[in-house]
Amino acid sequence: MAGKFKITGSAAAWIALALLVVPMFGSYFFDDMFSTVSNIFNDPSALQLGWGQDEYGKYTSGYSILCIFGGLVLCGMLLDRWGVRITGSIFVGLMVVGAGMVTWALLSGLPAAQSLNVAWAGCMVFGLGSEIAGVAVTRSIAKWFKGRNMAFAMGLQLAIARLGTATAFLLSPVLIQQKVAAVADAAPAVYTLAETARPAFFGMMLLLVGAIFWAVFVAMDARFDRESRRLAAGEGPVKNGENDGAPSNEQFRFRDVLKVLGNPYWWLLALLCVFFYSSIVAFKKFTGAILVPRFGVSAGIAGLMATILPFSTVVFAPLFGLMVDRRGHGTRWMVFGAVLALAAHLVLAFAPSGSPFWGYAAMILLGFSYSLVPAALWPSVPKVIPDRMLGTAFALIYWVQNLGLWGFKRFAGRILESTHGSANAADAASNLGNSPILNVELMFLAVCVAALVLAILFAASSRRHPELALDKANR
Repeated sequence: MAGKFKITGSAAAWIALALLVVPMFGSYFFDDMFSTVSNIFNDPSALQLGWGQDEYGKYTSGYSILCIFGGLVLCGMLLDRWGVRITGSIFVGLMVVGAGMVTWALLSGLPAAQSLNVAWAGCMVFGLGSEIAGVAVTRSIAKWFKGRNMAFAMGLQLAIARLGTATAFLLSPVLIQQKVAAVADAAPAVYTLAETARPAFFGMMLLLVGAIFWAVFVAMDARFDRESRRLAAGEGPVKNGENDGAPSNEQFRFRDVLKVLGNPYWWLLALLCVFFYSSIVAFKKFTGAILVPRFGVSAGIAGLMATILPFSTVVFAPLFGLMVDRRGHGTRWMVFGAVLALAAHLVLAFAPSGSPFWGYAAMILLGFSYSLVPAALWPSVPKVIPDRMLGTAFALIYWVQNLGLWGFKRFAGRILESTHGSANAADAASNLGNSPILNVELMFLAVCVAALVLAILFAASSRRHPELALDKANR
């Protein structure tokens, strides 16, 4: 008797999932911790830290740097060679190390340029760790739920991880209370280093808890493999698990890169991914800097508006995925989702100022778009790429996506850098025609137009090549 608890049982799989979601929840929280309070960077003189929007844009763009310069590909090879336990442990550790560097930089009291460089480096380390840890978590779920509720388990993991974003949106304005000068013409109240670092410190604690949960999972997974080998040797192969080593046909091969890059349908999907996600993910980093002055709301209300994005994906992404599976017409839904994103940014750019209604309306449109396009986009990749090259295709899409996100975050930060000249919400609203907020929204509108054009081209490809079955139902 091995005891009442069986490592290969269904209950054990759900326990494993519960352990895996915690580090991802912490990762999403830390990544989005400043999104709804990004307005505090409008005026560097109001921060003891001394950062402005350009510095904040540089900091947040650091997430993608190591991913862009070969990190995703190299670490994917390590994941194939060493397995999820070793590789995942390294990169969960890197998440914690990177978050620690960011938190220390915010509290260090170094000059603004030096603290920014340390935080930027920390964000690079955290970003690479987070991306590869996410892949390790996904592969672990595939292992534990093989033959049982795998899609549901992966969707549940993503939903809980995005709740980390929602928690950051709601909690950060509480941790960093918005300060208003007592007298209209008085100097702005200053945020201390400790106040600015509160979300980072909280996120760091979440990541430390997540690392502990990951360590428990590693021990549980190792026991799983030992039990699987024992059963395979004595009683035949088990049905719901496999060893941690990756099969050889999933290993990275450089010749596959050229084949993927020569596929025109892959390019349409990859570029659509870049522009569509940039219109939402890059925007999320500056929601406070845009929504607070644009609609005359507090940082707390802006955070409430922004939570519509992650909460909508938690609810609607699985439903839209089911719709695409059963009804098909995936390319049409991509076009419709791109139209919704464009409509949302038109509202953000040109709706009447000072009215929170329009902020909520824009976030609802973005939320539906953020749920609809991915539900149709990602299942299209296996339809245009052979199975044996799917790993390479996805890794390259993530690489191109990170390149785009890095660039658009930097552009947005630089455009908003002059916002401190219109730090007062009323001034920003009355000068919308010549404001950095309008300029950054014009950038996002251009991004949305590019995404819409690519979605239309991909839909046209589906009509010209019905053999690809891009609009065929998946069941």
